[in-house]
Amino acid sequence: MKKEECFYLGRIIKKYSFKGEVLAKLDTDQPELYEHLDAIFLDLRNNLVPFFVEHSQLHKSELLRLKFEDIDTDADADIIIKSELYLPLDLLPKLEGNKFYFHEVIGFTIKDKNYGYVGIIKSINDTTAQALFEIESNGKEILIPMNDEFILKVDRASKTILVETPEGLIDLYL
Repeated sequence: MKKEECFYLGRIIKKYSFKGEVLAKLDTDQPELYEHLDAIFLDLRNNLVPFFVEHSQLHKSELLRLKFEDIDTDADADIIIKSELYLPLDLLPKLEGNKFYFHEVIGFTIKDKNYGYVGIIKSINDTTAQALFEIESNGKEILIPMNDEFILKVDRASKTILVETPEGLIDLYL
C-alpha cells in the first residue's frame, strides 16, 4: 500500500500500559468512526506496515487507545511511538454537497461567480489560520480562503468548485 492510496488518520503519541497498549491522537472530527478497526497502517521508516488491532476504544473522547497484535511489552510499544497512522482512502466516509476532503479536490477547476474561470487547484494550504485553495492560473498562484461563505457549489461530476470571492481578491494576484 502506498501513501498516495491512503489518508492520514493520526499519530501514536504515548504508551498507555505495560502490555503494549498505546494512545493515538486522531486527526478527525468523528473519532467514533475509527473505534473498531481491524487493521491500520503505521508509517515505519517511510514504509506503510500493516498492524492488526486486537482491541481499541476511545479514551477521553479525542484519543484512541490501541492494542496491536504482537505488540505486547513496553519495549515493543517504544518502537511504534510517534508513528503516523494511515487507512486506505476507500474507508473515508463519503461526503456530499459542499463538504469535501482536501485531497479529493486537487485538480478541480475553480470558477468565480463574478470573475469566471480562475484556475486549477494545485494544493490546499492548511498550515495557516484559515485553509487556502492554492490555484494555478496561467503560471501565477492565486490563494483563495476556504470559507464556507465563499464556496457556492462543489460539483464532483464536472470537477468544478463555484466560489464567490470578495470583489478585487482575484485581481490582487493578476
